[in-house]
Amino acid sequence: MKNSDKTNVMRVLEKKKIAYVSHAYEADASMSGEEIAALLREDADKVFKTLVTQGKSGQYYVFVVPVKEELDLKKAAKVAGEKSICMIKQKELLPLTGYVHGGCSPIGMRKTFPTFLHETAGNYEQIYVSAGKVGYQVELSPDDLVAAANCAIADISQPC
Repeated sequence: MKNSDKTNVMRVLEKKKIAYVSHAYEADASMSGEEIAALLREDADKVFKTLVTQGKSGQYYVFVVPVKEELDLKKAAKVAGEKSICMIKQKELLPLTGYVHGGCSPIGMRKTFPTFLHETAGNYEQIYVSAGKVGYQVELSPDDLVAAANCAIADISQPC
């Protein structure tokens, strides 16, 4: 991969000396996570999406869950120590994180937010998260994602 093709996520991982494999594919932001998993020829349980929320306190939180599941807002609020949590509006995503919808990664956001990774990530040697740009994913170990994004592990999702 040419240096100009590297995303901010890839640069952050390299700076932290974290091993990863990058994957590029033809996609658009309207694709579902399960469609992306199919393009990667990978089990959708190993492909994770990044969701950004705001608690009742005003604090922002990041949750990383399997693409075929939904964030359970009650579980999320509990692990974050909030009375309630809601998803941020799509138009708030880019100014807050530096990432667009469909390309949001828990790694390398503009600011550091408390981040929670779904507990099933530990079931796999490698998982996939967005590389910070639509059409790009990085494959890395769950432990390396925890280190790169300072994640806590939690039960935070429910089946769709």
